[in-house]
Amino acid sequence: MYRVENKYCCSIQEMYQLQQRIDTVLQADGNENSAEGYCVFSLYFDDLTDSCLHAAKEGAYRRRKYRIRIYNDSLDLIKLEVKEKRGSKVFKISKCITIEEMQKLMCGQCIPASSSMEDPAFLFNLAIRTQALRPKTAIAYERKAYVYPSGNVRITFDRNVRTSRQISDWGTRNLSYTPLWGQDAVLEIKYDEFMPKFILQLLELNSQQQTAYSKYCLCRERFFI
Repeated sequence: MYRVENKYCCSIQEMYQLQQRIDTVLQADGNENSAEGYCVFSLYFDDLTDSCLHAAKEGAYRRRKYRIRIYNDSLDLIKLEVKEKRGSKVFKISKCITIEEMQKLMCGQCIPASSSMEDPAFLFNLAIRTQALRPKTAIAYERKAYVYPSGNVRITFDRNVRTSRQISDWGTRNLSYTPLWGQDAVLEIKYDEFMPKFILQLLELNSQQQTAYSKYCLCRERFFI
């Protein structure tokens, strides 16, 4: 199912004010390991011509992102994800992989997969074979997330977005990150068919500027690559 995904830029102060309102009503995401939430580490892939980057920068109606994701700097859970966007709606397929499979993908090697388009490993393998898909940038940030069952609503507050070009060391704790000063805070709202009105009222979104904010684009541009 494609989900609506809207993003809003805000200051750190605005983010914490909104978070305090939401915190009294919505349940926190199960991934968090502290009151501040949890840390997300992602390794983004692109092909030889950077088609994912250009599609995002140009605002193409339909585009894909390929990434590997871990949480709280731990390899206990490694997710392989392919995210497809059509306009403001997003469809994401995900599966868990092993450390060995992660390392193979980082080296441009294929991993075991089914023949289904709903298997992210199949899509990774296809892009590796036909487009020379390779890792391009590492991204990290802190996230506080909330969920609400009706409408399958998910509200996330991301802050301290930072990037690293040490992609060969990704998955270790040897990376040094460069912050995105002035562009490091974003509110994301995701839902299926509808968004409960009371949540919109709590967020006061009329005062926020909706954006096509892309962490991947901003982090690639941080190093002009």
